[in-house]
Amino acid sequence: MPSRLNPYLSFDGDARQAMEFYREVFGGTLKLSTFGEFGRPDAPEADKIMHGMLETPAGFTLMGADTPPGSTYTPGNAFAVSLSGDDDAELRGYWEKLSADGSVPVPLERQMWGDVFGMCTDRFGVTWMVDITGEAANG
Repeated sequence: MPSRLNPYLSFDGDARQAMEFYREVFGGTLKLSTFGEFGRPDAPEADKIMHGMLETPAGFTLMGADTPPGSTYTPGNAFAVSLSGDDDAELRGYWEKLSADGSVPVPLERQMWGDVFGMCTDRFGVTWMVDITGEAANG
């Protein structure tokens, strides 16, 4: 397998719902493993997600998990997940789903550099940047 870089998101008990939402947005195969499946079936966190991985038909990989027991969930704004490409319809479709029930500090529209770009924060508090390049943005 070649090396790859992908986001790994942390959640405060709602990783299952978040990862299922992202599967609705992007499609693909979602694998979820709980803490209970790995030796703690009677623990309070047994049904929480220890590791989740979504692999999409477009080649995206998104991973996520609930914050492990003994760790503190600290939401932050030091990251964003970036989606970019030249498939206008595909990227606008992702944008519509991700921004629904979230907030949109930067609407998806043509920017001074020529691309169509927007930023939103989805209903799980994850910031997304969508950039549509190429003919779709310039035509």
